[in-house]
Amino acid sequence: MLLGRVAISQRTEIAELAVKNRLPVIYEREIYVEAGGLMSYGVNWNDLDRRAAVYVVKVLKGAKPADLAVEQPKEFEFIINLEAARQIGLTIPPNVLARADKVIK
Repeated sequence: MLLGRVAISQRTEIAELAVKNRLPVIYEREIYVEAGGLMSYGVNWNDLDRRAAVYVVKVLKGAKPADLAVEQPKEFEFIINLEAARQIGLTIPPNVLARADKVIK
């Protein structure tokens, strides 16, 4: 887990290195794309937080955690940073842009 925190805290530097070396990188979280990374595909963290709150309410109402079903993520996000694509000389096809949940220009 520590490595994840270090990577998140250094996300701008990681994205800058990828762009500097013209590496098309896909990240797992939107914050990397907002920091200058090319694209991300991963779970929708806001949805996971909302669903976790439902579990908390059930436990607070008396449900035993061991009796609650484990769920897989249901919502995923695909985010593209067009500025990063331009910087590495990559053209994103229109059909790929159309599938993105969010495009950063």
